[in-house]
Amino acid sequence: MRKIYSTLAILALSGCASISDREAAIQPVDIRIIGINDFHGHLDPPRTATETLNPAGEKVRIPSGGAAYLASAIDSLKAGTPNNVVVAAGDLIGASPLSSSLFLDEPAIMAMNMVGLEFNAVGNHEFDRGTEELLRMQSGGCEKFTQSEPCRIDKPFTGAKFRMLAANTKKADGGTLFPPYGLKKFGYGKTQVTVGFIGMTLEGTANLVSAGRIKGISFADEADTANALVPKLKAEGADVIVVLIHEGASNSGDINNPKCDGVSGTLLPILDRLDPAVDVVVSGHTHQSYVCDYGNINPARPILLTSAGSQGRLVTGIDLKVDPVTGKVLSKTARNVVVQSEAFTGSRGPVPLVEGLPVFGPRADLAALVSRYRDAAKADESRIVGTLAGPVTRDGGKTGESLLGNLIADAQLAATAGPDNGGAQIAFMNPGGLRADVLPGADGKVTFGSVFAAQPFGNTLVTKSMTGRQIRELLEQQFNDPNWVRVLSPSSGFRFGVDLSRPVGQRVLFATLNGAPLDDAASYRVTVSDFLSNGGDAFSLFKEGTAPAVGPTDLEALIAWLSRGGVTALPTLDRVENRTPQ
Repeated sequence: MRKIYSTLAILALSGCASISDREAAIQPVDIRIIGINDFHGHLDPPRTATETLNPAGEKVRIPSGGAAYLASAIDSLKAGTPNNVVVAAGDLIGASPLSSSLFLDEPAIMAMNMVGLEFNAVGNHEFDRGTEELLRMQSGGCEKFTQSEPCRIDKPFTGAKFRMLAANTKKADGGTLFPPYGLKKFGYGKTQVTVGFIGMTLEGTANLVSAGRIKGISFADEADTANALVPKLKAEGADVIVVLIHEGASNSGDINNPKCDGVSGTLLPILDRLDPAVDVVVSGHTHQSYVCDYGNINPARPILLTSAGSQGRLVTGIDLKVDPVTGKVLSKTARNVVVQSEAFTGSRGPVPLVEGLPVFGPRADLAALVSRYRDAAKADESRIVGTLAGPVTRDGGKTGESLLGNLIADAQLAATAGPDNGGAQIAFMNPGGLRADVLPGADGKVTFGSVFAAQPFGNTLVTKSMTGRQIRELLEQQFNDPNWVRVLSPSSGFRFGVDLSRPVGQRVLFATLNGAPLDDAASYRVTVSDFLSNGGDAFSLFKEGTAPAVGPTDLEALIAWLSRGGVTALPTLDRVENRTPQ
């Protein structure tokens, strides 16, 4: 939008200079947007390596993350750039480590306040504890909406100083749960530039959150929502439009490759439908890292697309040069910066600091916050809950089943098999619910902190009656979408085979229980989390189950399984057979 100024005012300032000369003398405005996403309450460094290229072009693994180090990295991006704004693309909270989740993610919100976050697009995990608790995260207070006690360490909890944005999150009355957008102005007078931020979660959030936690809430189409807001933002003076969206892409290439080599996924069709007035899209959800000039994929949509991985391991610096007279973006570039923090030794060996790339020190105020909550969680975190014969990981391998998924399925079956507990015969665990490997100590001891990290949601187990036919159709749903294959881990005694070369709907070759084929007409008792029971992860067939019986939480079931006494053996990995021709 071209800005119109008073002719007399310009002449008074410029003497005899013409209006065009005066406008030509106005310099472009430099703006830096600092983007993060999918922090998931990782106050401490997650002890996960980030892969990128060193200055010599060699692939390296870098120790990264931690709130105190992230704050320093953000401060470094702010330095020398007074026109800056820190934004996020969702999942700041939820599926968090114990030091944050045990305290309802209050410290994660406090950490984001301290790093200077200004806008966050609500992600699906922000709804993990329900809508009322999410509203408390914004406004503060100590009202109790969950089983856990709020404000245990800091009272009162003041809430987020930044603004949650949720343009496509609709209430029953048609309004939005949070404001749809926010504006920030840079500069003054004739050099002022206004940036508009539209915030959205993914339309499929209803498939990712237990239905009871988002009652009365719906999620509209992302592109339609953003496009409808563009004229409104322009009318309010927005020169630049940035979409913060909790939806993302995959990337098989480097984290800083504007040519978009290797970038694909469900976000791209949304970008193809966006109004060309959108300049930048800061994305999340997939935990991938990329910088992509989308014009290399679709010349009609020269959007700058970014994502900064997850867990505070990266931060994106997005630089815009804007003509304040015409309101046009003259240039836009971005770079992902790895938040190199502490060396550590992981399951693949030592991960040392890498020379030639920035190393960030912990910012003192954030370090103090992290230490305070880490210490508060230690008593629960270090409590021994059982002994395992070895590590159980989320690695799905060729078939998609994992040791951890099978272990949890066995635990859930045991917790609900009794006639008074649901009478379960089969249990299924979804891979998306596995958030961390369970790695016992050298003596095989497993801590509460380890199992909590693996299952942080507090989902309730539900046992339902389903026919053999429904179960087989349910298994087909694992493979209906080639871009989203999610193999369920079955409990001991249940097996199925697949051939992915066959047509959709005909890919499950067999399904047996204790060696006998499922009887289409017979009824079986099946246990899953309440998330799956309500059709989560697009497993809609679970909703058709009848005679529901509510059991313990998933975490309680796993702890009970591990604490039976003696050493818990590792489950077998022979429950899913992949017969797809190679």
